Amino acid sequence: MKTTFPTATRTTLSALMISAGVLFAPAMAGLAPAAQAASSSVAGLPDFADMVEKVGPAVVNIRTTERLKLQNAPGQVDADEMQEFLRRFFGGQIPTPRGPQGQSPRGRRNAPQQGDEVQRGIGSGFITSPDGYILTNAHVVDGADEVYVTLTDKREFKAKVLGADTRTDVALLKIEGSKLPSLTIGDSSKIRVGEWVVAIGSPFNLENTVTAGIISAKSRDTGDYLPLIQSDVAVNPGNSGGPLINMRGEVIGINSQIATLSGGYNGISFSIPIDEAMRVADQLKKSGKVARGRIGVRIGELGKEVAEALGLKNTQGAEVTLVEPGGPADKAGIKAGDIIIKFNGVPVNRSSDLPRMIGSAQLDSKATVTVWRKGQQVDLPVTVVELDNEKTAKAGSVDKPDVANALGFKVSDLTAAQKKELSLDAGVVVVAAEGAAARAGLQAGDVLLQLNNIEIRDAKQFNAAVAKLDPKKSHVVLVRRGDVAQFVSLRPAPSSK
Repeated sequence: MKTTFPTATRTTLSALMISAGVLFAPAMAGLAPAAQAASSSVAGLPDFADMVEKVGPAVVNIRTTERLKLQNAPGQVDADEMQEFLRRFFGGQIPTPRGPQGQSPRGRRNAPQQGDEVQRGIGSGFITSPDGYILTNAHVVDGADEVYVTLTDKREFKAKVLGADTRTDVALLKIEGSKLPSLTIGDSSKIRVGEWVVAIGSPFNLENTVTAGIISAKSRDTGDYLPLIQSDVAVNPGNSGGPLINMRGEVIGINSQIATLSGGYNGISFSIPIDEAMRVADQLKKSGKVARGRIGVRIGELGKEVAEALGLKNTQGAEVTLVEPGGPADKAGIKAGDIIIKFNGVPVNRSSDLPRMIGSAQLDSKATVTVWRKGQQVDLPVTVVELDNEKTAKAGSVDKPDVANALGFKVSDLTAAQKKELSLDAGVVVVAAEGAAARAGLQAGDVLLQLNNIEIRDAKQFNAAVAKLDPKKSHVVLVRRGDVAQFVSLRPAPSSK
């Protein structure tokens, strides 16, 4: 019988054996002591057996089904409609009936009929309380007509979906039962890169499969509201919704995504931090949905050159590229081009931090947004309202050209009608772009609002300011195109002075 080891285990084992003095030659003297040393080293590797035996019964297999809604003649099934391509990994497909020679059994009595229940997919989940609450991924139960939960002792329950949140990919299920095995909830804020973790789930419908690895990174930004846990634990189709467990037997994450070029496991998997998942689950349990806050802005990453030109010491913060007209931020005086550096006194280290901060704020509460504007910090009170579809402003047309400048712009003043339409007090319209401006992708119709920390009032003032720029340094211009504004870094032509 041939025995193989996972890659991580095989590499570690080889290194330990070499360091213990084991040479792979059958006639080497001192083989027994070296083998003892290797055995001692191997004994120091983590043993997951006791922990898995304890927590395994709380991990469940989730099977989802849907009722056929046939659009063809009775007894005729469109296989393309039945087969759902699962973008992340779901596990399981709807079988297409075939005849003895592989033909489609059109007109046969055993062909799927309207309303028949057919398998949709396979996933995983875990019980969080003895009375039958279960956490899994939203994409596991998405579109399902029925959800079935199977325990390790082969008991099967029909589950009720209490709610699912697609933004975080968390779903809460409920089965009727008592004294059910359940997992202990850990603290994902205390995880450490390099610590051992275990995933349990149903990859390819192989129930209660255990894989192990280490945490590779924390707070990977792959979503608006989720800094995910990255690990090298093997996760495959069907693992979705299963727990990521630490060596203390505590669940610290929900296995959700993989980075793959092949559709299967390629060494990188991602899990939803359990702290965030439980916050979502609490809201789903109470109301069946998740309410999040917003202030009515669109933001972007703050680049190094932009930060330096604006006088900021680092790239921490979020650049405001759009303010919803009449929204909370607009009423508070937040403007496109502002750099939000704090929310309620907490620094915004990355732009992706801000949606999470605002999203978790209490609805209808007053928050203090600290922005960097024209070289100074400004505190602005803003009301946090419930997240919905944000409105956008319409962009105006352009007017006639004025004169060219060292950044490659030909600009003209905004007319009164354009200012009103764009909800602007000042700025200039780009009529033509060449040189540095053209290379940066700027074009006619763009509106220029700010040069470094100086507000652009009109074409004359803008051209005069450009003429004084140091050609040895990069400078930034706040450009509005359509509904979006963002800083663009440019270097003036040396001949501009």
